[in-house]
Amino acid sequence: MKKITYTLFLVALAINSGFAQLIAPATKPNPAQREMIKRGYGMFIHFGINTFNNIEWSDGTLPLSSYNPTNLDPDQWVQTAKEAGFRYVLLVTKHHDGFCLWDSKYTTYDVASSPVKTDVVKAVSEACKKYGIQFAVYYSLWDRYEPAYKDKDPQKYIDYMKNQLTELFTNYGSIAELWLDGGWDREPSAWGIDQIYGLVKKFNPACAVSVNHTIVNEEGKRDYTQPGNMTVDNKYFFQYFPSDFRLWDPKIITRFDKKQYLHEGKSYYLPFEHTICISKNWNWFEKTQPLPTRDLDELEELFYWSTDNGNCLVMNVPPDQTGRIREYVANTAIALGKRLNLSSNRPLPKNGQFISLNKPVTASSVWEDKNGSFDGKSVNDGNMDSRWAAKDTIASLEIDLNPQEPFNKISIFEYQDTKNLPDGFSQIRIPRIQKYSIDILQHGEWMTIYLGDDPIGDCKVVRFAQDYKTSRLRFRVLKATAAPSIYELSVIRMPEISALR
Repeated sequence: MKKITYTLFLVALAINSGFAQLIAPATKPNPAQREMIKRGYGMFIHFGINTFNNIEWSDGTLPLSSYNPTNLDPDQWVQTAKEAGFRYVLLVTKHHDGFCLWDSKYTTYDVASSPVKTDVVKAVSEACKKYGIQFAVYYSLWDRYEPAYKDKDPQKYIDYMKNQLTELFTNYGSIAELWLDGGWDREPSAWGIDQIYGLVKKFNPACAVSVNHTIVNEEGKRDYTQPGNMTVDNKYFFQYFPSDFRLWDPKIITRFDKKQYLHEGKSYYLPFEHTICISKNWNWFEKTQPLPTRDLDELEELFYWSTDNGNCLVMNVPPDQTGRIREYVANTAIALGKRLNLSSNRPLPKNGQFISLNKPVTASSVWEDKNGSFDGKSVNDGNMDSRWAAKDTIASLEIDLNPQEPFNKISIFEYQDTKNLPDGFSQIRIPRIQKYSIDILQHGEWMTIYLGDDPIGDCKVVRFAQDYKTSRLRFRVLKATAAPSIYELSVIRMPEISALR
C-alpha cells in the first residue's frame, strides 16, 4: 500500500511540476541531476556551536552562550565563494547536535536564543542571490538535542524534520540541493526519507536530494558499499530511497565510477558528489588554533578527479570563531580557482589523458598480506582506496607504457602515517618517502628525469617542460622513514597550454 501511494504521489507531483525531475528508472540524468552536474563545484560551509568549542561532533548539551561570533560576516563567505569560482554554497544549517543556524519556531536550540541572533541561513541565502551563486543546505537527520527524536514513534520526529525543512524551503528562496546526514543512528526505514523527498520536491522539483552512505551491497541490509567498489553497473542497491545522487563522505570514487544502481529490481542513474576539506588536517569545523590548508597541487588533482565523469565536488571552507573565513584559507580557495581558470560561463576544466591506467606494474617488494591488497598494480588502478606498500624502505616500481604516447605530468598520492588531534577527529599526516627519483628507459638505459629530496606528502605533482616517451617508467624510493606506500601514481599527458604552471 505504501509503495502504491508513493508512486501515485510521484506521478501527480511530476504532472503538477510540468516536467519530471523526480528519481525514476533511467540510464541518463534527469533535469535535476543535469543541473547538479552542471553546477559541479560547490563550497561547503561548516559553522555552528561546534566552531566555538573546538569540537567536530557535540551531543546537544553545549550551552547556547558559547555561540558568540564577534564579527559575523556571511557576505564575506559567499564573496569568497564567488571569487574562488564555486557555483554553489552548501551551508550546514543543523549538525548532529541539533543547533540551528536559523530562527526555528520548533526549537529553542538555535541562533535566536544565542548571544548573536543573526539568521545565518537568511544571510547566506541573500548573499548567494547578491553574488549569483546557487544556495544549498545540509541538514542532519540525527538530532541529539530534540526531545521528539527519542520518542518511540519515529513519525513524531519525522514530522519535526518536515516542519523544519518546510521553514527552510519556504523562507529562504530557491534551494538547489538538500544534503542529509547522520542516518546511521537509525534503521533507514525509520527516517521517512520518502516523506522528506516528496516534501522537498513539492517546494522545488529541481532540488537534488541525497543521504550520506546512499548505497549498500545488499538490498535491505546496512552493508555499506565503498565508492572504490562502484565499478560495475546494477550490482549495488539504494540504502535510502528515493535519492537523486550518491554520497559517501569523505570517500573518493574511482576513475571507472559507474552510475546505475538498483531498487526493487529497477535501475536508476545516480551521479556522485564528493566532499573534501580545504584543511590539510581534515577538519570540518574551524578550530581556535589555525590549521594549514592543503597544497594547491593536491587540491587541483582532487578537483580534476572528483569532477570527472559527470560527478561533483564540494570543498569545505569553514569560518572561524570571529564569523569570518580566515584570510589565508580564503586565499587558498581563490588561488585554486584562478589556477583552474574557473568561470561560471565555461565547463569545468579537465585533467589530461592518463596513459598509465592499468598498465603492467612490477614492484621490487610488496608488503606481505593474506589478501594481496598491497600489490604494485594498485598504484595505477584508478582507485584511491587501494595502495601499493613495499616491505623494504628502499624500493621501486616499474610501469610499462606505450612508447608512442607522450606525457608531461606525473601525480603521486602517498599513503602517510596519521596522528589524531585532541578534537578526536582531525589528523596530522606524516609522510614516509623522503627522497625519490623518476626515471625512464631510453635506448636500453635508465635516465633520471626528476629527483626529489623533499617529502612527497599528500600529493606530489611533477610537471615537465617537454613531452617524454618511453616504454617503461621507474619510480625509485631512495630514502624513507618507513615502508613506502602509494595510493596512485598517474602518468598524464596535459595539453601544451596547461602543462606548466
